[in-house]
Amino acid sequence: MLLLFLLPLILLPMNMKDILNLSADKLKRIVTLKADIERLEAQLQGVLSGGSSAAPGRVIKKRRAMSAAARKKISLAAKARWAKVRAAAK
Repeated sequence: MLLLFLLPLILLPMNMKDILNLSADKLKRIVTLKADIERLEAQLQGVLSGGSSAAPGRVIKKRRAMSAAARKKISLAAKARWAKVRAAAK
């Protein structure tokens, strides 16, 4: 949704005549870029203030490590399942 009432604030350096000559696609792109800039500025502020760079309310999960032995056990079980499938297909 294009917020026309925000355009003068977004396009402050441009004069009104230039704004009126822009296509709707360009105006939508400008609004999108402005929102991206504001989001990135908020992330930068969070990093500079010592906070997290993640979006507010978003939980960052730590990936659980799996031992080599556990990976091998899973691999062997998968190979056994596929061997059983292949044997049944013959």
